[in-house]
Amino acid sequence: MNADGSESHRMGGEKPGCGPLIPAPTESARPLRQQIFERVRASGLLPRVHVAKELGVSPATVTTLTSELIELGLLEEIAAPREADTGRGRPAVALGVRAAAHYVVGIKLSDREHTAVIVDFAGNLIADVAMPSKPGALELSALVDVAEDLIQRVAARAGLKAAQLSAVGLGIPGFVDCVLGVVHWSPILSARHVPLAAAVSARIHMPIHIDNDANLVTLAELWFGAGRKLSDFAVVTIEHGVGMGFVLNHRIYRGAQGLGMELGHTKVQLDGALCRCGQRGCLEAYVADYALAREATTALNWGAREAQSVNILLESLYDHAKAGNPAARSIFHRAGRFLALGLANVVNLFDPELIILSGERMRYDYLYANETLAEIKALALNTGRPVPKIEIHAWGDLLWAHGAAALALSQVTENILGQSRDLAAQ
Repeated sequence: MNADGSESHRMGGEKPGCGPLIPAPTESARPLRQQIFERVRASGLLPRVHVAKELGVSPATVTTLTSELIELGLLEEIAAPREADTGRGRPAVALGVRAAAHYVVGIKLSDREHTAVIVDFAGNLIADVAMPSKPGALELSALVDVAEDLIQRVAARAGLKAAQLSAVGLGIPGFVDCVLGVVHWSPILSARHVPLAAAVSARIHMPIHIDNDANLVTLAELWFGAGRKLSDFAVVTIEHGVGMGFVLNHRIYRGAQGLGMELGHTKVQLDGALCRCGQRGCLEAYVADYALAREATTALNWGAREAQSVNILLESLYDHAKAGNPAARSIFHRAGRFLALGLANVVNLFDPELIILSGERMRYDYLYANETLAEIKALALNTGRPVPKIEIHAWGDLLWAHGAAALALSQVTENILGQSRDLAAQ
């Protein structure tokens, strides 16, 4: 109680003051030489003078730090064409990433197909492989076997030895703690709370970085696709499950425990349809592949087809819808309405610049017809401003592996440059 009789809201023993306690910029900012390296990699080729201008630092500082990056073998000087080049004087020189400095692997494990890519330190694709997966959930040892086999295959195709690989990024569907490297639940693992990163690393003897597969598609868009110039955007993946990744201020947002953005497991119907996560009423239980297959076996009296794969059932359902079957069309229409509801909630919560719909299922145009996307506008808040742009990107399974490679590239860069002090500050 204060002297004037009012209550004090400060906690006992707490120092006076108010406002958020934000760390000093020197404690939280990335080292300047890391910023320089990442700016050059993002640009492809960039003269030193442009680096200094874009980062707001002196040309002398840039010269000092880029010389160090060249000595480390991470950057190199490359002759660049001048505008209106007369051929006189010294040739223009730009900075570029030394592509052969590091190679990383990106792999995506799924219940339909496993994919892997190798990219160099500049992000160039060196090799890729794809192999079908076995149906059903696997034991940890079996999944590690799959990951090891993928890495060996893609390395052989690239003509690289294991010692030449710096890290592996691995994507898996489900609830993933990327910091601890633990998969709390996945439809392709028979157990919960599995230390997948440690198990794969122990087998292949190199760093493993794992993440939810939807986050990796988002990383692929951020590093290689439409999200490179956007500060805030969402990626919604629709295949056997429904996932979401969100970029906030040019960085993936994962939540306090690294398990956020699970759009597919937001509830759209109390006590509704059973989801593969074990709960009821999830968005995924009305939109995902297995949900449409379940609806088809009931509405079209396809009980005798239950032994068929989900992909075959979906192809047949799609063919019936194109042929005008009203029951088949109603299944896609209902799923489309639930999708519109989920996306409208994303708009109302986050107001992203762009929403990207990604995944193999984008070719089922009855599910993502214009009237379905238009319904988002009716469900979103009416602010008088247009709803975010929605794009459909059907890039195929290798996109996921590219996102995993981006995760590995990011971690390798952080390990090399993120913990060091800037020479300019010494």
